[in-house]
Amino acid sequence: MNKSTRFPAGKAVLFAVIGLVPIFGMGLASPAFSAEKPVPAEKNPPGDIPDTQVFIDYKAPQGFTIKVPEGWARSDRADGASFVDKLDGVVVTVANATAAPSVESVRNGEVPKLKVAGRAVTVASVKAVKLPAGPAIRIVYTSNSEPNAVTSKQVRLENERYLYFKDGKLATLELYAPKGADNVDQWQLMSKSFRWK
Repeated sequence: MNKSTRFPAGKAVLFAVIGLVPIFGMGLASPAFSAEKPVPAEKNPPGDIPDTQVFIDYKAPQGFTIKVPEGWARSDRADGASFVDKLDGVVVTVANATAAPSVESVRNGEVPKLKVAGRAVTVASVKAVKLPAGPAIRIVYTSNSEPNAVTSKQVRLENERYLYFKDGKLATLELYAPKGADNVDQWQLMSKSFRWK
């Protein structure tokens, strides 16, 4: 069971606004999700991380550190942690892996799984990127959110997934927000802040 905690100096987090569950633990998702139609993006999407947002270092027992927004609600997982504020989220997980991912292996392996397990997933790009933690693979895609438990409303999300490999471990960083939100600088800050301990 996940242990939920709050980071200091936080604002109220509305878990009930909408159920946003990133596509981790793919074995639990239904293949029927892939048959969903993409919901329209919001005209004035919420979800911008303010330029004044403070970021703090999170040190995980799984052997990594990353800067995360202060005040976001944290849920500890056996394989990492998630951080959520309204419609925005950050999830970092670590798993064992025999080899570093390549663009080809991700296109042939990760992407098909993502499309089957996710909700109306549309992959825009898979690219190799150089980050301070070393070479990584970035997947850019859009998906539908989980339906709101009360209203059943869904939001179209934009997602960036980063895959970092070192010494038999694969870390997956997932960043998500409503499609059209302006989080480019903040997402770059977080993806570049990832470090293996």
